[in-house]
Amino acid sequence: MEKRLFTSESVTEGHPDKVCDIISDSVLDAIYEKDPTARVACETFTTTGMIVIMGEISTNAVVDYAKVAREAVKEIGYTSSDMGFDASSCGVMVAVDKQSADIALGVDKAKEAKDGDSQAEAEVGAGDQGMMFGYACNETKELMPLPIVLSHEMAKKLTKVRKDGVLKYLRPDGKTQVTVEYEGDKPVRVDTVVVSTQHDPDVSLETIYTDIKKEVVETTIPENLLDENTKFFINPTGRFVIGGPQGDTGLTGRKIIVDTYGGYSRHGGGAFSGKDPTKVDRSGAYYARYIAKNIVAAGLADKCEVQLAYAIGVANPVSVMVDTFGTGKISEEEIVQRVKKVFDMRPAAIIKQLDLRKPIYKKLAAYGHMGRIDLDVAWEKTDRAQLLK
Repeated sequence: MEKRLFTSESVTEGHPDKVCDIISDSVLDAIYEKDPTARVACETFTTTGMIVIMGEISTNAVVDYAKVAREAVKEIGYTSSDMGFDASSCGVMVAVDKQSADIALGVDKAKEAKDGDSQAEAEVGAGDQGMMFGYACNETKELMPLPIVLSHEMAKKLTKVRKDGVLKYLRPDGKTQVTVEYEGDKPVRVDTVVVSTQHDPDVSLETIYTDIKKEVVETTIPENLLDENTKFFINPTGRFVIGGPQGDTGLTGRKIIVDTYGGYSRHGGGAFSGKDPTKVDRSGAYYARYIAKNIVAAGLADKCEVQLAYAIGVANPVSVMVDTFGTGKISEEEIVQRVKKVFDMRPAAIIKQLDLRKPIYKKLAAYGHMGRIDLDVAWEKTDRAQLLK
């Protein structure tokens, strides 16, 4: 049987791009606690000693954006200038405007409502054009690809052993990567593991290698997937003291593959963090995952990719596509017809079904938005599988 390798990566919450994602979603959550109808498009930029919060926000809520940002950075763990970044002393610049009135025209009242459709679900138009992809497969209990699941688990564990004080010399920045060997479509072993973690300057590479392999790798990757030929690269440059915003500039939305399926599925290109759910970049991608997961859970396919596409100001998607990669038990055309009967893909309906107008986003900003059964998010439920059958 043909063998192939596939690799996915993850990053910790201290990675500079993830710092920005977390700040942006923390701002969204802070606004949603007071004003769940707000329109939010918040982006964050960070570099040595500096955070810049930018975007278009229309809300009645009064929020101290700088305070929200500092609290998020403090929770991540950047609390000392020795690390190159300090939540209490870094500069915070806020450059926020209101949502464009031209965009609001289409979001406030969808084309369908203007044409006479009186249904509440037709009232809200898509906040932008674009295409979103959702994916699911039966490789893991999460119905996610194995490489990204393992990468996220290692990244979470890397943060946990730091925050719990198990490895006191660790600092917040870090990256993980897992290469899985497949025989046909079945994952059979882990070929390569890569972990790069920021650390204090006085710890040896040998100590880091031994500790990370024991406390992070071997506690997250199942023993039956590791063998004598598995390769381990732990801090392969030999030193990772300078990290976080000091080591690299960060920007919201630069880890969209980490946020989704680790490259295993196609991606429409839209980021999630900092956007309220009228932006279909976020809500449409969540819903496409919901549809794909229910298709696989229903046994209609072993793996499935769903594409939704929208026009700005229009409620109904302009296209719905299902690809089962030859694993479908019925035709893809029949699956699409069932999807259209079972799922309402208009933005207002998505927001209502997935209960998206609440402050749930900060906890999603790191370690993936998909497959998060640990957070009990609505788009990970398989409650419509029976209907699809």
